[in-house]
Amino acid sequence: MAGNGKHWLLYDGNCRLCLGMVRRWRKTLESRGFAFASLHEEWVGERLGVTGPELLSEMRVLCGSGRILGGVEAFVFLWSKVWWCWPLWLLALLPGVRRVMGIIYRRVAAKRHCVNGSCSVHATPGGYGAGWAAGSWVPLVALTSLVFIFRGRLPEPWVFMWVLAFAIFFGCKWLTFWRAWHRRGTIGFRGALGYLFFWPGMDVGPFMDDAPRAGRPGAKEWVAPALKTALGAVVLWLVTPLAADSPLMAGWCGMAGLILTLHFGLFHLLALAWRCAGVSVEPIMNSPATATSLSLFWSERWNRGFNELVHVFLFRPTYRKIGVAGAMLLVFLASGLIHDLVISVPARACYGLPTAYFLLQGFGVLLERSAPARRLGWNRGIAGWLYMAAFTLGPAWLLFPPAFVTDVMNPFFEVIGAL
Repeated sequence: MAGNGKHWLLYDGNCRLCLGMVRRWRKTLESRGFAFASLHEEWVGERLGVTGPELLSEMRVLCGSGRILGGVEAFVFLWSKVWWCWPLWLLALLPGVRRVMGIIYRRVAAKRHCVNGSCSVHATPGGYGAGWAAGSWVPLVALTSLVFIFRGRLPEPWVFMWVLAFAIFFGCKWLTFWRAWHRRGTIGFRGALGYLFFWPGMDVGPFMDDAPRAGRPGAKEWVAPALKTALGAVVLWLVTPLAADSPLMAGWCGMAGLILTLHFGLFHLLALAWRCAGVSVEPIMNSPATATSLSLFWSERWNRGFNELVHVFLFRPTYRKIGVAGAMLLVFLASGLIHDLVISVPARACYGLPTAYFLLQGFGVLLERSAPARRLGWNRGIAGWLYMAAFTLGPAWLLFPPAFVTDVMNPFFEVIGAL
């Protein structure tokens, strides 16, 4: 059967995990000239020249040229044949990455649980087994590791900050993309390319093939984000230079202008552009300044893309085990650690302050939900707005410490002509 120029994917036919992966990949790979066979078939062992436990030790690909690939090498070959897996394939070409992938592959294989010769992996609360981890977490782990490995070659702290931020961002994007595909969703080239590279949110749903089409936005909807973009540009390039005598003040003005331009302006305009193309995305910022409670600010108004990510991968899998309050604090802790990574590490100072800021927000939400706070109206109306503003703005220096502002952001603002 082999030797006819066709690629063969060879798998353990008695393993439920393996069978599940074959079901998900079969249609995609068959359209690209692959055939499937169990490692238990007699001709497979003869063709590979392997027998016994070694034969079932790893998945293999028998290439049409006669070359035999196993384990991670087989996965890399498969990724090279599927266009939407090219990010993984390109990542595997970088020095050291394939070794990391091999470690992940072996750990997943070692955690298979065999019952009567049929292997499975315990599913997570969200319905995902460890089998999908090899393709989902690799970019996040590998890209972040590579940034630190090559840190010495990056010329400035602000360059390291932006490269690290992009590595984490793209790794998280891929994580959500892979999760959607693992659930047997279908997405075309435009949708995958648009979601991965041209949208800052973390909800892949609107880009899937079966997502409902969005209506075109009205002309008035473009006015507010256009004005916010212009106002941010004014603050960034006109107001910030006026504060140059005070580096700390100039840095804060520059960051305010940058956030206003990107998060509130350009990203909103991008959402409207996608709606014109029929993709029903929502702006990642939802009028956070009007939130009348701290809980509403963090859960629905500020950076909804990140909220979607942590809700799916942290809150939902843990709240039944540690309670809603515990899961919420875990989300804030994760947010703080990520910000520490992107803020404190480039600045080489103020470690732990961004984490302290987000933990303070978590305890603020718990306090807001207490009976005395509800009686005082801290979760609604004017009192709720004041409570929200005090908690988010008052300790903001913890989130953006002076060393980060002056040593990382100000050199960046100088490069873009804002200082």
